[in-house]
Amino acid sequence: MKERTVSFFEIVSAAGGEARRMRSSLEWDTFLADLSQVPLAQRAVESDTQMVGTIATYDMQDHLLLHRVKDPGEWLSVVNWDTEDLRELEQSDREGYLDTSVMCFLPFGNIVGIMPGNRSSPSHKGLETWLNGIRYFSDRRLQVRPVVAHSEVERLKKATGASRIEVKLMSNKMGELRNRSGGLARSLRLAGEDYGEITVTLVISIPRGRGSQSDRERLLSDLNEISDLVTGAERARARLVYVDPEGPERTELVELVEHSITAKRRVPATDSDGNSIRILSAVDAILSAAVEHEDALRLAVDAVEM
Repeated sequence: MKERTVSFFEIVSAAGGEARRMRSSLEWDTFLADLSQVPLAQRAVESDTQMVGTIATYDMQDHLLLHRVKDPGEWLSVVNWDTEDLRELEQSDREGYLDTSVMCFLPFGNIVGIMPGNRSSPSHKGLETWLNGIRYFSDRRLQVRPVVAHSEVERLKKATGASRIEVKLMSNKMGELRNRSGGLARSLRLAGEDYGEITVTLVISIPRGRGSQSDRERLLSDLNEISDLVTGAERARARLVYVDPEGPERTELVELVEHSITAKRRVPATDSDGNSIRILSAVDAILSAAVEHEDALRLAVDAVEM
């Protein structure tokens, strides 16, 4: 079963060419309900390609299927692997072959989760073009942008140690390590001095054992020394250690750079009886990923519940 990626995007106002977060969520449920009553031709938008929206209802909740209509001039064929027979697909004037993305609007923050069916399926930019093209929200122009999680570098202050760190630093950042004396800064700087214009990925892991607590404290101290630098690194994450006087030790993996919020999910295409369930499976995958990442999503779009 193939893994597919769920990505989350924020829909914002693009008035005057400047992207601005909207103060309240748009009525996406109403939008989808109204859309379902409109003839299919009125849900189609012509741009570089033709896109059309349809509705999938699951557990009494509407979700958007955005399709890219394949160009009638594309050559499409089907092969039978057993007989090796090749058959060309002929597209009639009244039919269209579709590349489909499943899109679920979340109930907060004007966030949409998207799972494309294949590489040719509509992306978030396709959704942006389509939303503006159908002019349902005619009082504003919309922009769809990735939801970016905040750096969690502030969590370094509350940790008692670090058991593992991974830092990927580009060559243009090496000069900022010159006056820093900690172990991490020194190791990264020496690699740059020895090998020139390089990208360095450094991974340090401290196993449990005698003396490991002091080592973890020192690793955290070294990480704190370059915390202002790692927020601009290509990649930086750490497994931080927290000691609660009234409870057991715990560890948490934190991201130290801003990053898009995504999730990998396995999506079955058929059930045990051979019936197609790929759309429902995709909806399930998107909604479960939204639950898993809800705190990060809310924080990223300033939709934290008080």
